[in-house]
Amino acid sequence: MNYSGLLIAIITFAVIGVFHPIVIKGEYYFGTRCWWVFALAGVAAIIASLLTADPLLSPILGVVGCSCLWSILEIFEQKQRVEKGWFPMNPKRKKEYKRKD
Repeated sequence: MNYSGLLIAIITFAVIGVFHPIVIKGEYYFGTRCWWVFALAGVAAIIASLLTADPLLSPILGVVGCSCLWSILEIFEQKQRVEKGWFPMNPKRKKEYKRKD
């Protein structure tokens, strides 16, 4: 039996699960200005995926890279969720939000 597809699916699920709190905490502590970290990490992971010959590591790096790039969108959406009151606002950065609590 070939378990590589199942293993990649489980790792993909775990990577997506890990990125949710990373985006939430990143926006809380750094705001949207940390988007470039996700961009650099995403591009680096995708390039590494293209250059890796390992049939298991290459797709995992691709998933991590795409998750990093998707997190750029999510970090800006997280700011909107904070402004709506769905997530806590960092009191040290209140001036960055439309909602002034």
